[in-house]
Amino acid sequence: QVQLVESGGGLVQAGGSLRLSCAASGSIFSINAMGWYRQAPGKQRELVATITSGGSPKYADSAKGRVTISRATAKNTVYLQMNSLKPEDTAVYYCNADFVYIVGSPKVYDYWGQGTQVTVSS
Repeated sequence: QVQLVESGGGLVQAGGSLRLSCAASGSIFSINAMGWYRQAPGKQRELVATITSGGSPKYADSAKGRVTISRATAKNTVYLQMNSLKPEDTAVYYCNADFVYIVGSPKVYDYWGQGTQVTVSS
């Protein structure tokens, strides 16, 4: 029904930058919030940042000042610009689309992407 495809992960040195992209496709009527979460080895998945359809962002404390989330609502695409990356930012980054209405259904859905690896070397 709906797919989220992430791109932009990779290997970067500490202090470097990366820009992640996530495009949602399928029978989408509307998406409320889109965001990014990450999961490091041995740790629980945690919020990085989210943004509403109206453009209101929310950041985890660890991301504030280094990360900017943006969204092209008409394209169902969300971006994550990460600067001043640290080795502790190494994780699999997952895109999330929350409160998704699909065409022809009154139900609300929640979708996740397959994840993209971000590795920051020291």
